Amino acid sequence: MKFSLRFNNDLPVESYVRLARAAEAAGFDQFWVSDDLFLRSGVVILAAVAAATERIAIGTCILNPYTIHPAEIAMIAATLDELSGGRFNLGLSAGAADFLAWIGIAPEKPRTAVVETVTAINRLLSGERVPLDGQFLRWTDEAYLRFTPRRRVPIYLGALSPNMLRAIGEIADGGLPLLFPPEHYATVLPYVQEGAARAGRDLAALDVAACIWCSVADDRAAAEDALREKIAYYGQSLSPLIWERLGLTREDFAPIAQAVMVERDLARGKALVTPAMLRIGVAGTAAALISRLEGLIALGARHISFGPPLGPDPLAAIEAIGREVLPYLRRIAP
Repeated sequence: MKFSLRFNNDLPVESYVRLARAAEAAGFDQFWVSDDLFLRSGVVILAAVAAATERIAIGTCILNPYTIHPAEIAMIAATLDELSGGRFNLGLSAGAADFLAWIGIAPEKPRTAVVETVTAINRLLSGERVPLDGQFLRWTDEAYLRFTPRRRVPIYLGALSPNMLRAIGEIADGGLPLLFPPEHYATVLPYVQEGAARAGRDLAALDVAACIWCSVADDRAAAEDALREKIAYYGQSLSPLIWERLGLTREDFAPIAQAVMVERDLARGKALVTPAMLRIGVAGTAAALISRLEGLIALGARHISFGPPLGPDPLAAIEAIGREVLPYLRRIAP
């Protein structure tokens, strides 16, 4: 079993240093930070984390080839891997169209863009020149890294849609599929398996993280309130596959998006989050988290990734998960 933590890039940089040290002490394997627009730079955050830790792997969840050129993504990956002593994982995907629209970008042919980006970055990090004449990337043979990377950094694909889930199996070293709710793993895994079979790859060789949202605290009301904030901010950008799994539609989130994104009234947006929407994640005690995750292991999950908000006190949540949840899940895993 592997266990990881995922964070949004909305906290002060020094907070991530404390959280990463706690995660390392608690026995987590990986520490991922997002790079959402107009928040703090996930790349800078991970540089600070790399310098402050020794064992835990670090990763971006995610960078996209529309706001950061793939050549620069390769530079970032090689440099963070150098800084961390070979502990960096590159999380990539197309990004959320709703957020890219803020800066006038329409992510055309997202799967093609991601596949070509993965191909180019793998070659660049392997020390090759990369002439390309694709639909998304067109490079000359002068496209190569002018320094020697430590290695070809593992690439994980963030995925919501069936096509991107299949791409995990086809071309990636690992995957970061969002499971809203956690039981969505049963829907997601067949797409990844289909992609792996199509490419003649062994699914067991891929690190597919079962990515959930959770909010852990002894006070259930406080835990639910913290989860509501994430749902209010991100709910409208999820995929139809996830909405269908929850029995919801994009229109259900429209009043929340209006309150949060247009009226800038987060409190009202949180108040509009329904009990059905709270099923996106798990909110409550560590014991409540265990009861939902046993099913994931039964479905075959071998990497569980705990995502934001983690709890009203993320540091306390890390300690509780490390103390109560991880040892139990390691015991019951095949």
